[in-house]
Amino acid sequence: MAPSASKTSIAREKAIVYITGESPLVEEYAALGSAHGYDVVVQWNEDRKRDKEYRRSAIVPAGTSIALELTNTDLERKKRNLQKLDKALPPTAAIISSSVTVSASEQATWIIHRHRLAGCCALPSFSAGTVIEVAPTVYTPVETMEVVRRFFTSLGKHCEFVEDRVGMVLPRVVCQIINEACFALQEGVSTPAELDTAMKLGVNYPRGPIEWAEAIGIRQVEAVLRALERDLGEDRYRVAPLLHQMALTGEWWNRNPREGS
Repeated sequence: MAPSASKTSIAREKAIVYITGESPLVEEYAALGSAHGYDVVVQWNEDRKRDKEYRRSAIVPAGTSIALELTNTDLERKKRNLQKLDKALPPTAAIISSSVTVSASEQATWIIHRHRLAGCCALPSFSAGTVIEVAPTVYTPVETMEVVRRFFTSLGKHCEFVEDRVGMVLPRVVCQIINEACFALQEGVSTPAELDTAMKLGVNYPRGPIEWAEAIGIRQVEAVLRALERDLGEDRYRVAPLLHQMALTGEWWNRNPREGS
């Protein structure tokens, strides 16, 4: 029988949390963990040599209580990160991995100690909310999920347990809305400001689709949509050409399409 992840201590005092993945997700969760008393150690996928705000180490520290893998856009790098964590951590330590672009169950097949992994909804800016979506894999025992629940509770979050599906719940809805907004923009139906105002006033959303896109990041939005299209094979998740263009150039649409260049 697989070891129980419930033996892992995640007490706040001096408990080490190792966070690896991409910016700005690593920074968001590092700040959250530090603010709630954890000893946070980070490692970015990107070159961040000048960033000295957090303790950085390519080596997973001995005694790490729990690890977070926060990569959405580069699945090969994500796989390497998870395999590194699985090899370095004791079998009882849980791994919480972002599963918005690949299911947690698929990720679990990449590692040896499959029982230790659980999925979560991690997109830039989403960490500011009070609710976090969490998904067990087909291998995850109740004990591991309890460790995950206690960890997020200690960060002031309420866990909403959802089905282990690509896109989870909120990312699927929000990214599809952003995509439709991009189709409208490229067809000259409206301007970015008009779309945001219409959505906020019309359906009482806290942000308009363009504001959501800027908060999340275009590359992240595209990664979610590509994953949904690949997983479900449905045309409604086909990425708008304008959104793809913005993901490539790193710039957002900031002109009125009716005014030209």
